[in-house]
Amino acid sequence: MRVDEIHAKLQSLGDPGRAAVLRRFFKTGPGQYGEGDVFLGLRVPQIRKLAGICRTLPLEETLRLLQSPIHEARLLALIIMVRMYARGDVAMKEAIYGEYLRNTRFVNSWDLVDVSAEHIVGAHLRSGSRSRLHALAVSPLLWDRRISIMATFHFIKHAEFEETLNIAQLLLHDPEDLIHKAVGWMLREIGKRHRPTEERFLREHCRSMPRTMLRYAVERFPEELRQRYLRGEIPARELLSP
Repeated sequence: MRVDEIHAKLQSLGDPGRAAVLRRFFKTGPGQYGEGDVFLGLRVPQIRKLAGICRTLPLEETLRLLQSPIHEARLLALIIMVRMYARGDVAMKEAIYGEYLRNTRFVNSWDLVDVSAEHIVGAHLRSGSRSRLHALAVSPLLWDRRISIMATFHFIKHAEFEETLNIAQLLLHDPEDLIHKAVGWMLREIGKRHRPTEERFLREHCRSMPRTMLRYAVERFPEELRQRYLRGEIPARELLSP
């Protein structure tokens, strides 16, 4: 399928009523993080099915799709890129990684970041230098900063926690709620695998981290321990993980 045919297909699958709901959900009003974003009203399973049909779309055409003003077209492009990266050779992986980072201004919603960052940026950097993550973490672009922490989900899934904690510390006082949620989520994911590692970070930072970040981080803790952290108390030794 050509890009114009893909856009036509997306249009045909659209649901105006659902599009209105999505515009509210993704905060597309004036001054909100998704201001002006365009939704057609597709569901994610529909987009994933279309990605299977478009699996042979060349990278150059996929990038055209990524630069679409339509949210679902950008999501489709990223799903295609993730699948393309997974099956690509070394040269293809390098090309996708490079183009992804050159086009982060189009990866401009939390769902777009979350579906792609770990599978492209995280996967690409696992065996090399992670310095690019630190550069993303201090970027003025909100979505770069979310990419920096969400990319580390790939490391967490391989029981590598240090980089997530490094990026979390860089983002500890970020002004954006979407960053607070992402950092708290990644801390919680560390805790699901090794709670003592998460608790060492929390004991140092729980009193200064944003409330939303802390709330996300301790969501799965036993209730008494969760409440102690939420009150800013350093838990008694008997409550800490062994």
